[in-house]
Amino acid sequence: MLSPPIATPFPQIAAVFSTDDARWEAMQRRDASADGVFYCAVRTTGVYCRPSCAGRPRRENVSFYATAADAELAGFRPCKRCRPAAIAGSRGARASSQISAVAARVGALDWTRIAAELDAHGCALTGALLTPAECRALAASYRSDARFRSRVIMARHGFGRGEYKYFADPLPPTVAALREAFYPPLAAIANRWNAALGIERRFPDDLGAFLAECHAAGQVKPTPLLLQYGEGDYNCLHQDLYGELVFPLQVTVLLAEPGIDFTGGEFVLTEQRPRMQSRAEVVALKRGEAVIFPVHHRPVRGTRGPYRVNMRHGVSRLHSGRRRTLGIIFHDAK
Repeated sequence: MLSPPIATPFPQIAAVFSTDDARWEAMQRRDASADGVFYCAVRTTGVYCRPSCAGRPRRENVSFYATAADAELAGFRPCKRCRPAAIAGSRGARASSQISAVAARVGALDWTRIAAELDAHGCALTGALLTPAECRALAASYRSDARFRSRVIMARHGFGRGEYKYFADPLPPTVAALREAFYPPLAAIANRWNAALGIERRFPDDLGAFLAECHAAGQVKPTPLLLQYGEGDYNCLHQDLYGELVFPLQVTVLLAEPGIDFTGGEFVLTEQRPRMQSRAEVVALKRGEAVIFPVHHRPVRGTRGPYRVNMRHGVSRLHSGRRRTLGIIFHDAK
């Protein structure tokens, strides 16, 4: 039976289901991402199942086991409907392959083009990055409070309308993989920008090293988040600053299908130039596509050399439906 974190070849996934409450929630929503991470045994029937099994046992009759072998040693037999033994031992390999694929997609992006568009326009699109299935899985996880450390209702703070949730540690594997894969090429761009602006700060090549700096400065709370908007919701122009240490670029991935799941709700980026009118950029994203943009400022080349412009971003009013997005911020929060 399980109570402590699950021992598995892929601990990032297991840690998401590290408590019995989290495992029970996974059963309730028939979460296929938990299949093979743990097993559910039902005392009244004497069988054990995958978390995604269609059965609906009562909570008091359910026990959890790390492996199919553990469940069978406890006297349970495999469910004939969901055949849990068939996936025993394969979960870690499948998950590792999926995360490797996500990281490979980021690595295969045209980083020369992305850097040039960030320099010229202050934002760059990746094209298709996540599959529809990956988008659905991330969007569906919004319903599971166990995966998040906090929930923010925007209207309560004057941020706009809508809501968002910050992921708890450990981050979901797909989110962690995106954060780790995006960081190195973006760190190269960030360091080039700082050099252009005469800023001494240089960012390490590795995300882990940068997060260690954040944690030493008291910024220990993870900042990747899911945002949810309904009809009439919007996000005011803002900057995502969470402490003294700020990584100057961030990423947003659209998880919903424009024109089908929602209308309106465009990503908006504004640039405040010294002694000039502000400039706005409206970015039309497709589902599974990411936009890369500055957190708070970027260099712009002028007649006398590069100068700094301040940036803010937000979301225009949603006309209908529901819009969910993934936000990847690289510095942690206090």
